[in-house]
Amino acid sequence: MTQTIAPRVRNLVLLFLAATGLLLAGAGPASAHAALTGSDPQQGVVVDKAPTQVSLTFSEKVAMSDDSLRVLDPKGKRVDTGKPSEVSGTTYAVQLHSGLPDGTYTVTYQVVSEDSHPVAGAYTFSVGAPSKTTVSASGPTAGGGVVGWLYGLGRYVSYAGFIVMVGGAAFVLACWQRGSGVRALQRLVVSGWLALTSATLLLLLLRGSYTSGGKLGDVFDLSLLGQVLQTKTGASMVSRLLLLAAAALFIAVLFGAYDKREDQEKRDLTFGLSLGGTVVAAGLAASWAMAEHASTGLQTGIAMPVDVVHLLAVAAWLGGLTALLVTLYRADTPIERSAVRRFSRLAFSSVLTLVATGVYQSWRQLGSWSAFTDTTYGQLLLVKIGLVTLLVGIAWISRRWTARLSDGAAAEAGAVEVGAAEAGAAELEKEHVRAGAAASGGGEGDSKRAAQLARQRAAVNTARQKRQRDADPDRFGLRRSVLAEASVAVVLLAVTTVLTQTEPGRTEEEAKAATSSSSSSSTSSSGALTLDMPFDTGGEDGKGLVRIDLDPARVGANEMHVYVERPNGRGFDVPEVKVSFTLESQDIGPLPVVPDHITTGHWSASGIQLPVAGDWKIAVTVRTSDIDQTTVSKNAQIG
Repeated sequence: MTQTIAPRVRNLVLLFLAATGLLLAGAGPASAHAALTGSDPQQGVVVDKAPTQVSLTFSEKVAMSDDSLRVLDPKGKRVDTGKPSEVSGTTYAVQLHSGLPDGTYTVTYQVVSEDSHPVAGAYTFSVGAPSKTTVSASGPTAGGGVVGWLYGLGRYVSYAGFIVMVGGAAFVLACWQRGSGVRALQRLVVSGWLALTSATLLLLLLRGSYTSGGKLGDVFDLSLLGQVLQTKTGASMVSRLLLLAAAALFIAVLFGAYDKREDQEKRDLTFGLSLGGTVVAAGLAASWAMAEHASTGLQTGIAMPVDVVHLLAVAAWLGGLTALLVTLYRADTPIERSAVRRFSRLAFSSVLTLVATGVYQSWRQLGSWSAFTDTTYGQLLLVKIGLVTLLVGIAWISRRWTARLSDGAAAEAGAVEVGAAEAGAAELEKEHVRAGAAASGGGEGDSKRAAQLARQRAAVNTARQKRQRDADPDRFGLRRSVLAEASVAVVLLAVTTVLTQTEPGRTEEEAKAATSSSSSSSTSSSGALTLDMPFDTGGEDGKGLVRIDLDPARVGANEMHVYVERPNGRGFDVPEVKVSFTLESQDIGPLPVVPDHITTGHWSASGIQLPVAGDWKIAVTVRTSDIDQTTVSKNAQIG
């Protein structure tokens, strides 16, 4: 039996690592939870007179540092002066030097949204006429690279540590008080505490570099750490560390003084420990709720307590499930059927709580049914709902095994099986006695023989206990179903971690609407030309829409922006985009243009010279893979 258990535990660990790696690596940089919805001057516009300031409007409040908003001339020299300031609501501005010469200027921004996630980007505008620029229009990156990957991993480990620590302690107090003396459970809860504490310290050190687009070496920059400690996120992490000190005391009492009490005394202490543990656990959960999604947007006064309850329910269910798994596989003391049934009731209550709080959170973060399929947050939420449904189905199977479980069946069913082992143990016991007697008057060889027999005796006793534990077929079935539950729970936790780093669907749709409105306003006021052309390269993920913005769409120099979007409206990168201009009536062209990649789904080119007015054919070639490409075109009047 031991030989079959070890591969399963190893497979669970491999599944844990695979799910973590795939989901965290696939997430890439954390998605922005605040979006740029407007700017003045607007993106790509050509103004006749140099502005005195540049202002940016976001979908929610953001935190800015002295270098959060920069304006660079064509040579890369900063032309902004002073610190960025809040103009009104969610609009922020920086003053510019007077008398700026003509040319193309680049605006870069790097801020932190109100729910703690970094946001970065860049765009260009021109004074007088567009010009060449040495500045990369891709702008700074936020939450990417090695630092971003480590930060995402730290978040996963912190959630996992919280769930294991809180859920394990709740399992002992609410379901199996005798478990306070089981070494496997003690190690589980202490490991959860260590994981949460170390992950929180790592996140605190990485935070400054993570939000500023810095390098791994910046984690030792004390000035960055000082800035982090003054933020809402830094304060929440410090509060979490202080609460973890209280949690360490709670764990020491639970597995120390509490374990040494008799059953009657344990019942008297259970209420006090349960109350204190709930307060500490709620405080730890609040350290996330007060700094992330729940702290911004609609109904924050309701959302934060709901988020705390949601996290506690997750910990009671999944953490208790982990404790049950460890007990079934690692504990020498068999768990009673009554304890398993108590956990089953606790898990059922937790699931009901999760459904109620999850419905509210989904409504708050999505806002519409279409957001389920049209936004990344909604799609991830559908995956999470599917995993929870699967987990509940497996839990129902576990409940059936629990109903068939018998506390006394293991001893009866295992009597014949362990008979030989007990006989062998008796023989070893006799041999041990004889060896001990000989060792008292013998030499060094007899002492070694006695020690060897003692080790053999311990091994036989351990094997006998495991055979007794594994003899009940219903208990074996329960172990298998609980292992399946834990495997799904590992993936569910990874999906949830990525979900907390993804822009809420409501925010994403509002930002899209605001950006679309801003673009329409800019087009109507400046006379710029916008062409939408659907394409289909025929390959996998080959359908989408390419949008061409040409400004001012007149004879002479023009600036062009190319946007490639999926059918759901989200921008995405393709390997290659090429544009050509042809005036067939005068045999001019095709004039090829290869735009520069700016950011996800966005390419740009400036200084495009169109020599004469007329009905120009604008053709766009989109390549989505090494072999899949297509060319779409439209005619437009330019002049």
